[in-house]
Order: sequence, then structure tokens, then C-alpha cells
Amino acid sequence: MEKKKKILIVDDERDIVKALLIRLQAAGYHVVTAFDGAQGVFMAHKEKPDLIILDIRMPAGDGFSVAQRLKRSTHTFTIPVIFLTGSPEKEVEERAFAMGARFYIKKPYDPEELLDAVKRALEEESDTPLKLEDED
Repeated sequence: MEKKKKILIVDDERDIVKALLIRLQAAGYHVVTAFDGAQGVFMAHKEKPDLIILDIRMPAGDGFSVAQRLKRSTHTFTIPVIFLTGSPEKEVEERAFAMGARFYIKKPYDPEELLDAVKRALEEESDTPLKLEDED
């Protein structure tokens, strides 16, 4: 039997974490959580997740500082990151991709889009960021 993929969710909004946790577990993933940047970095090292879903605006280290710290560590630099954020600014999105984000998804998010991004990020072993096209 294939080992369940482990996903770390780092977000200070507990309702969002809970909704993601339920949805990802239902999709067959093992999920661990952190509620601020410092805890997120700690959990990434402790749990060695296959993927990290990361909010940008959080206490104790925003998503960018977390991503930078993970990129600097030999233990975590290969873990793909999906930014899930309420930040609508274009430069924030560009910065996320410049930092190596696999996907950038805006809140409120479409649950199916997020699950698809998770699946694709876990399958995608290259370091090239993927951009989701807006479907109008």
C-alpha cells in the first residue's frame, strides 16, 4: 500500500485550517497543522511533509519569511509550497512565484481548484512554478 502523502498547513485562521484539514483528509492525505510562521518552520522540520500550504499574512513570521527559512534549510528546501492567501496584490503573487511557490491561490478559494493544485504539486517533481489560469 502506498504511504499517504503528508501535507503541512500553516495558517493563522483556524476556520480555514479546519476546512482544509477535513477536505484534505477526505481526499486521503495525512495532514499536520501550524498556526503561525515560527510553528510552521518547526513543524516542517519535525514532520518532513511532502507539501506545505502556506498563508502569507500571519503572526510570528509571514509566509515569505517562512518560505525563505525553509529554502535555506537542507532538510526542507525541496518541499513544494502552495501559497493560499487573501492578498490580492499582483506584486505579492509575483514575489510568491519568485520564491519558488508551486501555486498561488487566493482566498476565498475554490476547494476543487485547491485539491487539483495539491495533486499537481505532489506529482510535479521539477522546480518550475506552475501558474493556474483564471477561468472566466
